[in-house]
Amino acid sequence: MKYKILAVLIIIIYFFQPFFLPTGGIGADSLSYFGIASDLPNLKTNLFPLGYPVLLEMCHFFVKDYFWASKILNFVFIATILSFSYFKRFYFRETVLLLAGKTAFFVFCGVISEGPFIFFLYFLFYFLHQMFSGKKLYVNAVWASLMMICMFTVRYSGIYIYLSILIFLFFTFLKLRKEGFFKPLLLTAFLSGLGIGGYLLFNYLYFGSFTGENLRGTAGELMPMDVLRDLLGVSNVIDPYIGIKPASYSMASIGFQFLILGIDILIFRYFLTYYKKAKETSLHYFHILIWIMAATYAVFLLISGWLQNIEEMNTRMLAAANFCLFFSFLILYFQKESSDKLIWRVGCFFLVFLSLYSIKSPDNYLKNKNQILSQVSKFKDKKYIYNDERAVKNITIYNIPIINKSFSYQHTNKQKGELKQSLVGSIDPQIKWVKFDTVKNKSQVLYTSQLILD
Repeated sequence: MKYKILAVLIIIIYFFQPFFLPTGGIGADSLSYFGIASDLPNLKTNLFPLGYPVLLEMCHFFVKDYFWASKILNFVFIATILSFSYFKRFYFRETVLLLAGKTAFFVFCGVISEGPFIFFLYFLFYFLHQMFSGKKLYVNAVWASLMMICMFTVRYSGIYIYLSILIFLFFTFLKLRKEGFFKPLLLTAFLSGLGIGGYLLFNYLYFGSFTGENLRGTAGELMPMDVLRDLLGVSNVIDPYIGIKPASYSMASIGFQFLILGIDILIFRYFLTYYKKAKETSLHYFHILIWIMAATYAVFLLISGWLQNIEEMNTRMLAAANFCLFFSFLILYFQKESSDKLIWRVGCFFLVFLSLYSIKSPDNYLKNKNQILSQVSKFKDKKYIYNDERAVKNITIYNIPIINKSFSYQHTNKQKGELKQSLVGSIDPQIKWVKFDTVKNKSQVLYTSQLILD
């Protein structure tokens, strides 16, 4: 019963938490997804794959609001996973605790493509699990292929999950080629390859590039501090609950991240004791495949980050790898432990912690949105929005009781310019945000300083 209650609480918390954030969980990438969705059926860019924008546009057709469309999708994703797990009796306790962790919290509270990506990844787990269990091998192989293709259509990084399957097949060919699941897994790889290859070919023929690589540009100079922060971000992939990563490059910030690294090492040593016990289970190779998925995804994404102009390694970027490792651990934990008191208490504690931490300075998204909504109608002739208020800093001061110390921090989503840009982009995605003020016809640009927000 307690897991059913926690499942309901997870759905409620993830639905309502964004309303207490200044932007409602909407970021720069969210605006790009909204923009692509609002352009449909016209295709103007392949910087991001079409899967998530198509889902957004389908919901927008009914609610006529992109924020609410994203809320409906996240609700459907999380409720479907939990309902499926319960009625199919597919590791329900493990799934509830999995969704109480940091990865699910961040991806299902925000407006990001990791939401549908993790959704399809969970069902990929299910169909692979059925194959490794010897159940309806070829039927599940086809379904697994469909999940793999869907993952790629919402995030190009899905190619790394596909690559992990190929790596598994390559290194286990001699040993496992006579196993019942091997040929169905080959079929999954073949069908997935056809689907992914077909999508890449479409992109190349229509846009002239495979994944919008010509739009991202090359990465800037890679500084030692950038490498260090990325490596610390990758090391945090093992941690199911703590994903705090200050944006500051200060020594205090780096010192804090090394403290998190120490915790991550302890967690890895603890998890490793359970991972080693996978050899004693009938699903040993299922776990190995999941671990290969996590490692392949993390390593190749790290390399991609160094070669392309994408954000540094963090909880969001490495969500899939963390999801893989945590799910594997939970399955093995419940197979070996007779009591769930420890994992239950830890899971509940960190769900509360993440909820409170994310709204430590609560705001009112709907109020902010309504203020901007009344002004946007005046700027229907604008095609772009540019944040010209970057120099205006909003610094939050945090006081630490007992030791009577305080520290300041500049939150991105609390900066007036960023906030206005996110609000406008969600209200009217046809007003596209631009990073630099390079539009020659300035009359087409809406500057954030032209908007009033209390």
